[in-house]
Amino acid sequence: MNVITSIKLYIEKMCTESGPGMKTMLLDKETTSIISMAFAQSDMLQREVFLFERIDSGRSNERMKYLKCIVFIRPTKQNIQLLAQELRSPKYGSYFLYFSNIIPRTDIKYLAECDESESVREVKELYADYLAVNPNLFSLNIPKCMSRLNWLPDALSRSVQGVISVLLSLKLNPVIRYRGGSAMAQTLAKQIYEQITKESSLFEFRNPENGAAPPLLLILDRRDDPVTPLLHQWTYQAMVHELLHIRNNRVDLSGVQGIPKDFKELVLSGDQDDFYGKNMYANFGEIGSTIKNLMEEFQRKAKDQKKVESIADMKNFIETYPQFKKMSGTVQKHLCIMGELSSLTTKRNLFEVSELEQEIACKAEHSQQLQRIKKIISDERTSIDDVVKLVALYALRYERHANCDTSGLLKMIKTRGGQTHVIPSLIEYAGTHMRQGELFNLVRITDAVKLTRNLIKGLKGVENVFTQHTPLLKETLEDVFKGRDLDPLYPTINSELVPFRRPPQEVVVFMIGGATYEEALAVHQLNNAGYRVILGGTYIHNSQSFIDEVLAATENIQFKHTKSMLGYYASTENY
Repeated sequence: MNVITSIKLYIEKMCTESGPGMKTMLLDKETTSIISMAFAQSDMLQREVFLFERIDSGRSNERMKYLKCIVFIRPTKQNIQLLAQELRSPKYGSYFLYFSNIIPRTDIKYLAECDESESVREVKELYADYLAVNPNLFSLNIPKCMSRLNWLPDALSRSVQGVISVLLSLKLNPVIRYRGGSAMAQTLAKQIYEQITKESSLFEFRNPENGAAPPLLLILDRRDDPVTPLLHQWTYQAMVHELLHIRNNRVDLSGVQGIPKDFKELVLSGDQDDFYGKNMYANFGEIGSTIKNLMEEFQRKAKDQKKVESIADMKNFIETYPQFKKMSGTVQKHLCIMGELSSLTTKRNLFEVSELEQEIACKAEHSQQLQRIKKIISDERTSIDDVVKLVALYALRYERHANCDTSGLLKMIKTRGGQTHVIPSLIEYAGTHMRQGELFNLVRITDAVKLTRNLIKGLKGVENVFTQHTPLLKETLEDVFKGRDLDPLYPTINSELVPFRRPPQEVVVFMIGGATYEEALAVHQLNNAGYRVILGGTYIHNSQSFIDEVLAATENIQFKHTKSMLGYYASTENY
């Protein structure tokens, strides 16, 4: 199971079926991102796609009948209307229509009526209605899916469509389990099941061989594990997203001083960048060591390039120059990123902050941790945003501790000019009253050795990287693959498909409220151990986008739990 491969196959199909010759591609906002995350523009040029246009933005009226037009759009009402206008007055010689999801027959009939010039050559559904981030990770790019702790209607319908698209692209007709006690998870599970039942002919895939269990769709709720998105990350992909923000495989460095003009926006795609693909799960220290080796190899090749003394040398130079230039760009790109990561790590005192984050997540040592938090709050080197995250972790962990002093910590934050409303909002969003089971009893240290500092000497100045925390998702998936009874915590919608105590071979996880790169790493590790898991979510969060979602989800609700738990009246005067 590989979501990037699935998307690429669909795009290849579009380019091949439209035949040889110059082509343009007509896209909407979301399919533009889907295409750009799968292929670079140079790759599309090799497939004779020379022009890209947006159906939902201003376009030229110039007629280009010599071009074929591949239309790849989501089957929304707005897009259907825009496409109908295009077909009534066609700019291009012929049209090949591809929809990223199931399109109603009535819409197809309507478009046929609009195609008076009979310029449409093909109409197909290609189920590529999601962003393929990693081979085992997809996103629906919905940064905020809740209002007043319930589904936003548009986010719910988009989630149904996205998950259906993933299942169809991977050819899976799964057992559907959802997080019991979560009305949002149950609603999504029911609507997905209803859609599968309605479109049953599309889901008539071959049954698993040798009597194996059917695949599993597991719908989870972010509120069961609010800790993972709050932790600072130390693996390359996750760290870049936490400190620099990855949006559609792109990192914006335009605000960083001293960055060369060509490196203001960088593409980070494991499929298009071999170095990144091999090292996205490596930790900060290991990346430093690997870049050092890459730099040394580049310097050796640079010296070889200067030795052009014969015809054979010239021939070799011409043949190897493109690879040399590509390697030069790779080295410079990752040096820019690592330089900024290193700078931010030092500037924000992240070694000390992250160490304490991990301790709070993994150990119950209340009095000691409380004193350390107070010390860090008083340290002006620590940014107020990092302070708020630390206090948020403390409030979640010790919410019902007899000596919980969240109210005192909030007063210290306020003294530093920080916004304190995040903490009560987070407790309302994912406090113990919301979570299923006890999160902090399940978060365990996987190896006694990890209690000590991991000495990583690859990068000068980086002596220790903590990875004590294990996401709750990994525990859940281990239970799934060990065949443990899931019914009380994760009931099924379509129970007739459930085999008796047989673990599934393939699992698709969908996280309402957004997944994280730390969870993607856990899934990657499970896949390396021989399992087959795909992780997706409404969004891929870092700590800031997660906090933004929490604040949006709890806006305009009456706070019922923070007054007693925090000793802090839930009124705006204290925020």
